[in-house]
Parts: sequence; structure tokens; C-alpha cells
Amino acid sequence: MTDTTRKLRPWAFYLLAWTLVGLIYFAQNVTRRFYWDDPNPWQDLRYWLAAIYLSALFTPLVVWAGRRWPLEAPWPRVLALHLALSFVWAATKLSGEAVFHLVWYRFFPVDPPIGVASEFSLVFLFGLHTSLVAYWVILSIQAAIRNHRLFLERSQAALRADLRAAQLETQVAQARLGALKAQLQPHFLFNTLNAIVVLVRQQKGREAEETLARFSDLLRAVLADMETQEVALARELEYLKLYLSIEQVRFSDRLRVQFDVDPELLDAAVPHMGLQPVVENAIHHGVGQRASPGAIVISARRAGDSLHVTVRDDGPGFSTSGKSAAHGLGLGLANTRARLKQLYGDVAELRTGAAPAGGAEVTMIVPFHLAAAA
Repeated sequence: MTDTTRKLRPWAFYLLAWTLVGLIYFAQNVTRRFYWDDPNPWQDLRYWLAAIYLSALFTPLVVWAGRRWPLEAPWPRVLALHLALSFVWAATKLSGEAVFHLVWYRFFPVDPPIGVASEFSLVFLFGLHTSLVAYWVILSIQAAIRNHRLFLERSQAALRADLRAAQLETQVAQARLGALKAQLQPHFLFNTLNAIVVLVRQQKGREAEETLARFSDLLRAVLADMETQEVALARELEYLKLYLSIEQVRFSDRLRVQFDVDPELLDAAVPHMGLQPVVENAIHHGVGQRASPGAIVISARRAGDSLHVTVRDDGPGFSTSGKSAAHGLGLGLANTRARLKQLYGDVAELRTGAAPAGGAEVTMIVPFHLAAAA
């Protein structure tokens, strides 16, 4: 859009708006004259044209005054000023109408002739009130448009502020999740390395090499999903099997693991590395506390809109004193609880309790939905 077009747009709008107003009033006047069988119902067309288009010509003055002294300013002073300006504007416009009519009469004389004083008197008598009303109507419309624009700007600013706040909240939540996840991964990595060191000290070179190889596979799998907060249950079980293969080298035939997972749930989303600390807890505080072989059962089922993943061991179970008191309060489970809260809010839970047949049972409850990759 060129500068000339931009400058002419307001004038076109004023002309169109006043033309519509003039047509309404002129149609009303013509209808009245037709009703009274006036032989010349169109005789007032010249007067209406002069009044309407002179009003359009002088409208920018009202707009300028409205911008210079907006109605939203302190009322007493602004109202008094605009009251005076409305009389000045009306007098200017009506004087223009009177001059137009007098020039018209020079080319198209009327009988009897109309003098200058008479013409000005008639124009002011019949047009002063409507001109004053027109001034205030223009001023009010301008104020309404200005307030509407201000309202839209404030609404958009509020929406932008809300969006920035939501983005910031999301970033903070992601940072917290990343911190919790960063705590979990070194925790189990260091534990695994310590297990390898123990095997080396026991001069079990073959077992240490095998454990180190499996640890490498596990580390590679974990790093592949480092930036992911959720993975499919099938992927999480792969991590567990790699981790359990390392633990089975340590415990030999003392550790038995059973999986009871519905194949239809393998695409369900679970927290990345969310089950590993639960299983690690079951091994160290369950099977690790037994002299005889121990078992761990990992099961998954769907209950309504929730996914329940349970890790059950046949160890000594939870107690209120001694080392077992820390069974559900270690870094792994504490961070898992915190991650569930951060990821899903109050709809997620990490339940700890006694298994029906003895031992400990930890259940991770998360909202059921498919993982993004699935």
C-alpha cells in the first residue's frame, strides 16, 4: 500500500460514512414529502448534499481534537474544552453551508431573494443542534474505537505474558526432570561399576569381563535415549533385561526373574529409566538380603486409564526399623517418586507395601497412553 493510498483511506471512510447518514435522513425527508403530496419532494437534495459533504470535509478536525485531547483524560477540563470546540466546529461547518447556498443563489436566483443575514440565521437555526450532536457522536465513536484497540492490545499482551509464563514453567519442569534423571543414571551406573570392581577383587575375571560387556550394552542403550523423558514399555524392559543380565552374573543362580506383561501394553509410555531403580531396590534389599535363591516378578496391567507396573520380590519386605526401613526411601525410589510427580502430577503414584506372599511390592502407576515412537 502506497503512502498516498494510506492517506486517502480516512477521507474515503469519512465520505462513505456521511453519505450513508445523509441517505438515511434524506430518505426520511422525501418519504414525509411524498406522504403530504409535495409536488417537488427532491427540493431539499441540495441542502442535504451541502450539509453531509461539508460534515465529511470537517470531520478530520474532530478526529484531530479527539486525539489531541482524548475523552479519557481528566473529565472536567476535557469536557469544557470539547464543549467549546463543538460550538466552534458547528459554527465553521454551518458558515460553510451558508456560503455554499449564497453562491448557489448567484447562479440559480430564487424569488424572493435571500440575504446574507437571513441565510446565516436560517442555517444556524435549523442546523446548530444537529451539528453539535454530530461533533459529540464522532468524538464518542473515536473514543470507543480507541478503547477497543487498547483492550485488544492489553488482551494480546496478557496472552503473550501467559504464554511466556507457560513456556518458562515448562522449561523449569524440564530442567527439574533432567536433574532428577541425571541423578538416577549415575546412581545405577556407579552401582554397576562397583559390582564389577567386586568381581575383579574376587578374581572372577571371566565374570568381570562378561559384566563389563553387558554394562557397555546397557550404557549404549541408555545414552541413546538420554534426552527422552518417556519411552515405550518394551524399550524400558530392554533396559531392565540388560541390567538384570549384569546382576545375574553377580548373583549367579541366586537370582530368578519372571516377566508377566501383556503384549498389548508394550507400546504404553513409561518414564525413561523409571523401572530400573525399582528393580535395583528389589535386588539389593530383597534378594541381596537372602542366603537362599530369591525371585523378582515384574508385571504390568492396565486399570482403566492407568498403567500399573509392579515389581515384587520375596525378600524380608518392608519394616519400620533397621536397614529394611530404607527399603523404599533410597535415592532411586525417592527420585522416581519425584519424577512421577513432575511428569504426571497427582494422577501418578509409586506405591510401596508388602507382597501378598511375603516380601516387598512396589507399583508404579502412570496415566495410560501410547509412547510417541509407537
